[in-house]
Amino acid sequence: MGPHQTTRTVLNMGPQHPSTHGVLRLLLELDGEIIVKAEPDIGYLHTGIEKQCEDKTYQQVVPLTDRVDYLANLSNNLCYCLAVERLLGLEIPPMAQWMRVMLTELTRISSHLVWLGTHAMDTGAMSVFLYCFREREDLLRIFEMFSGQRMMTSYFRVGGLALEPPRGWDQPIRAFLDAFPEHLEQYEGLLTANPIWLLRTKGVGVVPAGELVNLGVTGPMLRAAGLAWDIRKAEPYSAYDRFEFEVPTRTEGDVYARYQVRVDEMRQSARIARQALDGMPSGPWAADAPKVVLPDREKMKTQMEALIHHFKIIYEGFKVPEGEVYQAIESPRGELGYYVVSDGSAKPYRVHIHGPSYGNLQSTARMIQGRMIADVIASLGSMDFVLGDVDR
Repeated sequence: MGPHQTTRTVLNMGPQHPSTHGVLRLLLELDGEIIVKAEPDIGYLHTGIEKQCEDKTYQQVVPLTDRVDYLANLSNNLCYCLAVERLLGLEIPPMAQWMRVMLTELTRISSHLVWLGTHAMDTGAMSVFLYCFREREDLLRIFEMFSGQRMMTSYFRVGGLALEPPRGWDQPIRAFLDAFPEHLEQYEGLLTANPIWLLRTKGVGVVPAGELVNLGVTGPMLRAAGLAWDIRKAEPYSAYDRFEFEVPTRTEGDVYARYQVRVDEMRQSARIARQALDGMPSGPWAADAPKVVLPDREKMKTQMEALIHHFKIIYEGFKVPEGEVYQAIESPRGELGYYVVSDGSAKPYRVHIHGPSYGNLQSTARMIQGRMIADVIASLGSMDFVLGDVDR
């Protein structure tokens, strides 16, 4: 070997490395500090959730959806419920629809807060992590107030909501929305013009919009490259066509642009949640479908018919007409889709989950090849994938 020849090194990054954001293994081929080849290796968190769905009644599947993307539980609840409701032909009352929209947008803020805090910490900004988790704690308390659970909320049900919204639910939400804009400015004050943050993110991890589309990438990553595709606008579901909001975009397609898009998205989510809070319709919180929706507990104690419906739904589940449906929504990470097939029984014949993190992860090699190891950390963080969403 001559004096100027070098050998290439193969390096395993993960699956236990904290900055791989879950059990992701990256097989990196290095020429010194430069990434020559990168290959993501997944499957360390395989839970078999899709197969488990086939052994549960339709309502029993809802808690499983919480565990797919454990940072956006209510988004998965919503997508699955919408798919089954389309098969059933159920009409959801306005109050349940608006409540779903409001809580799903608070979920988007909560998810983006986890992303921003961990991404900032990966690149050396510790204070932002502490501030983001301070605000997320407020949101977890709100989710706990509604559902009794901080993270695995399972608050949506086929037909509406799992429980009647608690008394005084609007007060903590209003307090959070009043304080949140100032907190966002605090994050931006620490990061947006920070010279270290700019060096670590500007021009790093650039992938053009056309390549992202070919790779199956959706969500903030795609919008940061200039494509204003948001399912809430393009194919509105629930009551999103009744709300005013914008779709933030940038054109640079780098780590910094993804940061800007997600911060702007938090503003828009707060704007949607505020509209839902101020304009919340009155009325029932679940559909009038006694064979699908569990009866009110007081009725169950006094009416024989309600008791029979309760027993049959719990013991047997409800039958769904034969058919198949694909329902997509805009999760915090991109296009989340549930493909549900019914054979006419009380259990799904097939549930396939199209997780946005899987498509987003496919851009890994394209994003980091030719870059340095430090850029791998910043690029991975900017993708905001969740491995439960990839492995299921």
